Amino acid sequence: MNAIELNNLTKTYNDGSITAVDHLSFDVKEGELFGLIGPDGAGKTSIFRMLTTLLLPDEGTAKVNGYDIVKEYKTIRNIVGYMPGKFSLYQDLTVEENLNFFATLFGTSIKENYDLIKDIYIQIEPYKNRRAGKLSGGMKQKLALCCALIHKPTVLFLDEPTTGVDAVSRQEFWEMLGRLKKQGITILVSTPYMDEAGLCDKIALMQSGKILSIEKPQAVISNFNEKLYGISKGNLYKIMLDLRKYEQTVSCFAFGDALHLRLKSNADDNVSNINIYLKNHGYMDTEVKEILPGIEDCFIKLLG
Repeated sequence: MNAIELNNLTKTYNDGSITAVDHLSFDVKEGELFGLIGPDGAGKTSIFRMLTTLLLPDEGTAKVNGYDIVKEYKTIRNIVGYMPGKFSLYQDLTVEENLNFFATLFGTSIKENYDLIKDIYIQIEPYKNRRAGKLSGGMKQKLALCCALIHKPTVLFLDEPTTGVDAVSRQEFWEMLGRLKKQGITILVSTPYMDEAGLCDKIALMQSGKILSIEKPQAVISNFNEKLYGISKGNLYKIMLDLRKYEQTVSCFAFGDALHLRLKSNADDNVSNINIYLKNHGYMDTEVKEILPGIEDCFIKLLG
């Protein structure tokens, strides 16, 4: 059964001149961890705001646990948890006061649903008397997740929850999501980080309000039916500019401390030909090798 259903969902701004969500249709199954992957401006936040009944769509329909987001918005608000991209809790209230407040809104208590948030809350409980505004980014993230879970939602919406936090906190957060998924909670999460895509059951790659691909992460990578080459060492910026002039180049982009290069052919002698081209342009110490693609490589390929 589907926990979330979108059918031709559309949202525009500025009297229709800007299309944020462009006739989107997709489903999220119950208990699934589904990721919306894409850069800022892809339309992810608009989707979240419509599904959590904070924004009306211009066209199309959507349901959450079978309830229509327009006609049955009050019911949806009682069964979902929402963690917006920007920290939106009361900064002058303490950790415990924020959690108590949100529990009271839904007619419950921390004690009643403690088992649901225990694994997360025990990490911030030593700071329960600290004001939320004085917490670190990772601690704010955990508190916001606790507040979104305190009323036992069946569907959890997380809009770029790891933006602006350190790598360790990001890893811990995704481990927490894995534990929540085991409890049967359906999770829709958005992120601009391509490395987090592989942690989802299924992903939708998005750009400019449209979906480029919906697949399991490994299936997205499997569809990358070209050879990919990694170039390291040397002045990578200059190398990238010169490789973009190479007649066989389809695309060349920087990835951390290396370049990723796609060519027009998958010939066996490509590595040798790249080396010859680079040496002819004065690069004597570069390393060229065939590499496996990641989600980000697939995303760039889909963008054309």
